[in-house]
Amino acid sequence: MQDDLSRARAVGAEQGEDFAAINGERDAAYGLVSGGSRVPAMQAVDDDGATPLLLSGVGRVGRDRCHGRGPLLAGRRAARRRRVLQMGQHSPQFGSVADVAQRLAAAGYLADAAIATTVFLADRLAKPLLVEGPAGVGKTELAKALATATDAELIRLQCYEGLDEARALYEWNYKKQLLRIQVSTGSATGESWDEVHDDIFTEEFLLARPLLAAIRRTGPTVLLIDETDKADVEVEGLLLEVLSDFQVTVPELGTIVASRRPIVVLTSNATRELSEALKRRCLYLALDYPSAEREREIVQAKVPDLAPKLAEQLVGTVRALRALELKKSPSIAETLDWAHTLLALGLTTLDEAAVKSTLGVVLKHASDQERAATELRLN
Repeated sequence: MQDDLSRARAVGAEQGEDFAAINGERDAAYGLVSGGSRVPAMQAVDDDGATPLLLSGVGRVGRDRCHGRGPLLAGRRAARRRRVLQMGQHSPQFGSVADVAQRLAAAGYLADAAIATTVFLADRLAKPLLVEGPAGVGKTELAKALATATDAELIRLQCYEGLDEARALYEWNYKKQLLRIQVSTGSATGESWDEVHDDIFTEEFLLARPLLAAIRRTGPTVLLIDETDKADVEVEGLLLEVLSDFQVTVPELGTIVASRRPIVVLTSNATRELSEALKRRCLYLALDYPSAEREREIVQAKVPDLAPKLAEQLVGTVRALRALELKKSPSIAETLDWAHTLLALGLTTLDEAAVKSTLGVVLKHASDQERAATELRLN
């Protein structure tokens, strides 16, 4: 009896060692996170900080299939904290305000001192830039020029009424998940629902939308959130986490922290007031129509074949139209369209006949054209 007991204890000790080894391999294969949940190591941060970090696991996905709950070691927690601090660090793209103006000009955007200074500060302080002003003053073009000047990829989220989390942040590929369930249930292996559930809520089935796509990119990125004021107020809540911590929480996977902070530009036509919480996280730049001299420089830079005298007449007429009470004043883009129109027609002067025949290029409402014809005495 004593020999049998000794042998049983020896076997138990060996099994304990084996189980400890299994736990060690399991913890190496799964990144321990808060709450005892785990995420696959492939989704944790790499040593060089290049892979987006899943900071916390929530839900049933990533469950420990070994049915063990080990404590989070202090050394591993400290290492993870050091990695988090390394994640999302921002490398300034511009050396000075003059560098901003020069590189934006090379990208085709003529920035004044206020624009260049605000862009420089947004880049240096790693703060989102909120650009507000009337439609057509160059807000979106500023973001495009920033992407060109910094050799970054432009990711654009176009806001509209009814925009929701599935279109802005992420959604699951339900069709692919359904196919996966059908294949697993019809296979000979007979996988359990828990195993299938863990498999269908993984990276393979995740459809990243603009906000998540910008967070996950490791290369230079400019995130343009265009016409923010057109989206519902609830969308601003989605933006707060992204703009303050540059992270996105996916309940089934965890919190994904940006490995490289994107340059974020939000635009607004001021059709409604944005929340103070959103504004507090941004630097603010108010854009209006440029002065006559600056607009003439823009026209001559974009349409170099246009005669300087004709460009001056064009800008003067556009400014006269903007002074009227119109439904939609001519934008800078429409000024450039008018310049291309005059060039295509071979006109050398902008007289009354030329204005009347081409007025539809800059005014898109019949009532505006009638008012302009009366005020400018084109009839």
